[in-house]
Amino acid sequence: MNARVSSFRDDTLFGRLVMGIAESPKTVIAAIVCIILLFAAIVGPYLTPQDPYDLAVLDILDSKLPPGSESMDGLIYWLGTDGQGRDMFSAMIYGLRTSLGVGVFSGVVALVVGTVLGLIAAYFGGRIDALIMRIVDLMLGFPTILVALMLLALLGQGLWKVIFALILVQWATFARAVRSAALVEKNKDYVEAAVTLGISTPRILIGHILPNCLPPLIVIGTLQVAHAISAEATLSFLGIGLPITEPSLGLLIANGYQLLMSGEYWISVYPGLLLLVLVFSINMVGDRLREVLNPRLGER
Repeated sequence: MNARVSSFRDDTLFGRLVMGIAESPKTVIAAIVCIILLFAAIVGPYLTPQDPYDLAVLDILDSKLPPGSESMDGLIYWLGTDGQGRDMFSAMIYGLRTSLGVGVFSGVVALVVGTVLGLIAAYFGGRIDALIMRIVDLMLGFPTILVALMLLALLGQGLWKVIFALILVQWATFARAVRSAALVEKNKDYVEAAVTLGISTPRILIGHILPNCLPPLIVIGTLQVAHAISAEATLSFLGIGLPITEPSLGLLIANGYQLLMSGEYWISVYPGLLLLVLVFSINMVGDRLREVLNPRLGER
């Protein structure tokens, strides 16, 4: 049995990742938290007692109720309500759906774009490589949040505009990582053999080189999702991300920020804690994956 587990761990990338996470109790907890939050985001409308963004169900008389209060209809607001009378638990779940959706979608699209461009740059080299990498250097030469601020200042508010801005500021990170890994792989014997056999370039890139570039992509992809979630919350908090009609953890924090000193702490603190737990848990899993895929990091 031990031999089978050892073989599973050593011979498959998925096995190494699973066993690496299982060997770290704190990472297991972080992974469980991520799964719970992902499940809550997916089934959110079935968990919440109200749709907090349906004006027909809101009552201004229920605004700023403290945690544990009961409405006139008998509904208990376990986490209180905000200034519009929205149930904070419901609003946080809807905001969690948006934050995870923006983070995962923008991260996946940026990964695909960056991977394609990174493979092309490494495999073909020359002027194509130089052009792509100069663009990458330009993108990475400025703080991510600054570039996103500039883009949204031009594009305006909106969910898809935020996603587009995050894709533009993330793809360069993937492109650089893939290019570095692909440069090592393209000169190996198996690639030269594939070229000799007349295998097409797309098949060589996707079927031969790309699988050997997956370890850094997995780590960077995990961390970039957390980064995108933080960036969206920051942009929405500053008032240039999502409009107030859309659910967002950043907007919820902003809504209660001015009320902190007056005692209505729950309007801002609870969404902030949820955002902190979400980003921290994803980062913990990403850091552990990095240690598993690069054991030398754990020796420092």
